[in-house]
Order: sequence, then structure tokens, then C-alpha cells
Amino acid sequence: MPHPPRHAALWAALAAERPGPQPDVAHDLGHLRRVHAWALRLAPEAGADPDLAGAAAILHDLVSVPKDHPERSEAGARSAAAAAPLLARAGYSTEESGVVIRAIHSSSWSSGRAPEVAEGAVLQDADRLDALGAIGALRNAAVAQAMAARGAGTALAHPDDPFARGGRPLDDRRHALDHWPLKLFRLAAGMHTPGARAEAARRTARLQALWGWLDEELSASERPPSGGSAG
Repeated sequence: MPHPPRHAALWAALAAERPGPQPDVAHDLGHLRRVHAWALRLAPEAGADPDLAGAAAILHDLVSVPKDHPERSEAGARSAAAAAPLLARAGYSTEESGVVIRAIHSSSWSSGRAPEVAEGAVLQDADRLDALGAIGALRNAAVAQAMAARGAGTALAHPDDPFARGGRPLDDRRHALDHWPLKLFRLAAGMHTPGARAEAARRTARLQALWGWLDEELSASERPPSGGSAG
């Protein structure tokens, strides 16, 4: 789908607003481009304006709040507030900007906000699709590494009970793999558009397959080596 002309101005404004490296590679320019592409693709299904839905996708992570920050739930609201001047400079009217801002405001999973406009439903779907499948697994590990670098004590998995079969509480700030049952496996059920539901089902199946492979490999690492002599 061709990109609406005003999106080029938004990408340029974003580059000026967010210079240099981003907090982690899970929320870099590549993430924004993938979300933007899905927003344009899904907008017609939701009866949303592709121009406005795409604008929301470009700006939805304008203000970065780390995943382990106590105010993470306000990331969408902060990005929405910061988006207004960029939208005005790109030529969006006050009414159009209002739609984009409302869409961004409800974008964050941690906020628990339901979308108020069709463009918000599209943005939620597009953003959450990028948390699933093979790319979702990569992004989950990248976030864990970024948290560990900040001293959060985050590991890829719990050392003794990686799949929480012993009834331990799940904690995705401490163990990256806990994020899968806490959030990722739940995303498909909340998709709004038919295209997102179909793609989410495919990507969730891939994550579930990887979950099984991880179970096999982690379990193998706990078994004593076979063969050899007792000496």
C-alpha cells in the first residue's frame, strides 16, 4: 500500500525528536516501521483512516518508558501528549491530530485502556502483532537484556523452574520467559480486526512451538550426561 504523503514529514520529525540510539533494539526504528506497515494494511478492515492510523503507528513510542519503570503504564499517554506538535508541523488539522492522539493514548498494553477510535484499534493490533512470532521472541530477549544492563537482575528463565510448573509466581521483570504466559500467549484473544486475528493465531502457534523446543532443550540441560564408564 502506498504511504500517505504526510508520513514522510512525520518520519523526518521523529528522527529529529529521537536522535541517537534507542533504549533497546526491541523499540527501535525497525519496530516502528513494522507497526506502520501493519497499520496501513489493517486500517481498511477497521473502517479507519490509513493516514491517521499510520501516523499513530509512527509516533506511538515517541516517549520511551522502560518496561521495568514504575510508570510504564503511562507510556502511551506521554507519547500522545508529545505527538501534537509533530502532527501540526506535518500538516495535520486539529481534528485529525485529535484522532491520532486518542489512538496513541490507548496503545500501551500495560495501561489496559480500550481503544476509543478505530485508528486506536488498528494501532493496538499492529503493535501487538510485533510482539508475537519469531520477531516477538527476539524482542522479548532484547528487552530482557536491556533490563539486565540497567541492573534489574533479569535472566532469560528461572534457573530451577523455567516453566513455573512448581506453582511459583510469574515475574517477567526477573525472567524473560515468564513474559510469554503473562502477556504474549494472551494477545491473540484481544485482536480487533480479522487480519490481525488470523496473523496473531499464526504467530502464537510459532511461539508455542518454540516454547516446546525450549522445554526440550532446558530439560536436556538438567539431565546428567549419558554414556561413558563409571571409572
